[in-house]
Amino acid sequence: MKLPSETSALANDGHASGLRARLFAPAALQKMLAFASLILLLVFFSFASPAFMQIDNILGILQATAVNGVLAIACTFIIITGGIDLSVGTLMTFTAVICGVFLTYWHLPMWTGVLAAIGAGALCGTISGTLIAKMKIPPFIATLGMMLLLKGLSLVVSADKPIYFTDTENFYLISQDSLIGYVLPNLPVPNGVLILFFLAIVSSLTLNRTALGRYTFALGSNEEAVRLSGVNVDRWKIAIYALGGAICGIAGLLIASRLNSAQPALGQGYELEAIAAVVIGGTSLSGGAGTILGTIIGAFIMSVLTNGLRIMSVAQEWQIVVTGLIIILAVYADILRRSKR
Repeated sequence: MKLPSETSALANDGHASGLRARLFAPAALQKMLAFASLILLLVFFSFASPAFMQIDNILGILQATAVNGVLAIACTFIIITGGIDLSVGTLMTFTAVICGVFLTYWHLPMWTGVLAAIGAGALCGTISGTLIAKMKIPPFIATLGMMLLLKGLSLVVSADKPIYFTDTENFYLISQDSLIGYVLPNLPVPNGVLILFFLAIVSSLTLNRTALGRYTFALGSNEEAVRLSGVNVDRWKIAIYALGGAICGIAGLLIASRLNSAQPALGQGYELEAIAAVVIGGTSLSGGAGTILGTIIGAFIMSVLTNGLRIMSVAQEWQIVVTGLIIILAVYADILRRSKR
């Protein structure tokens, strides 16, 4: 018979071991390593170039992260299901062009352009999800086709010319202005960053507290088991891709507001940085595991690295090489995590 003190000690040991298991689980460890890497990059570039920590450069990093981070959040939902979306970059461009059509060509109120961009993104995401869920086309092929389709449509709709928002009053406020700056002049955090953080909080709550989030993880863990339990897998998969498309519409608004124009040739290549941010943040490419917090950390790593290399005058081609190496390392880290699990 155990004495009360022994029972208490065993309980404490069990609690401590459980805490250690959670802290050093592969996914948690990946987020810790990602955050540590971000801190090291900030310290390294701060010493490497005095211009790195200047306020204008920091604001530039935040602006870049706002767009890439929103795209990465869209990819997080889809990758957790075990899928992939290669069209997020060109979808962002397409939604920006659609917004330009509503506001510049048709001279409609700004709120219609905002809704049109988000709605166009959701529609395209629904189409991709339908191709994957109903027609059983592999996600890689379906979204690759959608990427090329949207790239062509952006050029066709805009007549291969940028659409400028100079006639749309206050459109730039979506991304460039700073609500915080009115209260704290020394902290002019752009609105685009506030939108990123707000979207991250909402997306995290969606993943962890709603039926959509539960089925997102379930589809990535064991889709066939979910199907056999009587769940309409196709409907939930389409809904997840539609949500990802709507989030890409928000990214389209941010980049259009930042540039004060819709650039139809822009967008391709953004999907690589978004996917890299997701994987760096601990989301498994095999599905079933991932967090929004990890994705945001990964997005900041990509932005800081790109900006730091540019500040150090590293050639553009070598910046692309470094990005490719990071993607390879991130995927390899994901393979190691899966083997440990």
